[in-house]
Amino acid sequence: MARSKEFDPEVALQRALELFWERGYEATSMADLVERLGVARAGIYATFGGKRELYLKALERYMEQGNVVEPLSQPGPALPALRAFLDRYVAECLADELRRGCLVVNTAVELAGRDPAAARKVTASWAELEAALASSLIRARAQGEIPAGKDPHALARFLLVLLQGVRVLGRADPDPRRLRDAVEQAMNAVQI
Repeated sequence: MARSKEFDPEVALQRALELFWERGYEATSMADLVERLGVARAGIYATFGGKRELYLKALERYMEQGNVVEPLSQPGPALPALRAFLDRYVAECLADELRRGCLVVNTAVELAGRDPAAARKVTASWAELEAALASSLIRARAQGEIPAGKDPHALARFLLVLLQGVRVLGRADPDPRRLRDAVEQAMNAVQI
């Protein structure tokens, strides 16, 4: 007779996400996961696979939580929405007292260079962000908010790199002036 699970896999996955986000992949041991999740090692393996599989599922969960790009697709002028979007990235970095950063960026730095599955998830997340930025910039150009000669796709790639840099700096040294100046210069680059 098969035993039923004595824990909620969704709750356990959320707890794993939070632990990986706080500590990273390498600094989180199976013993840490057992303690935080309140699930026996065998239960973790049976439900999620090993630590790597659990990490990848936690990363997927993180990426599914909240639509970060939705503000870029709101009707109306595109540049004010873009500015608010960039400002929000800075505000989130400055408000992150634990300096956890972004789990996607953390994964890129820690794992993507040696784990193809992690790299694919990072690439997919960044492709979604880049596409949303490009769409917003195409709309801005069509509405006359940016010069006709500007390449929205190249600007979107530039902003993607800027935003990931904001996330990294926000983890290491969240100097408000540095982050806000970067956003200001990015907006200038988009409009000139």
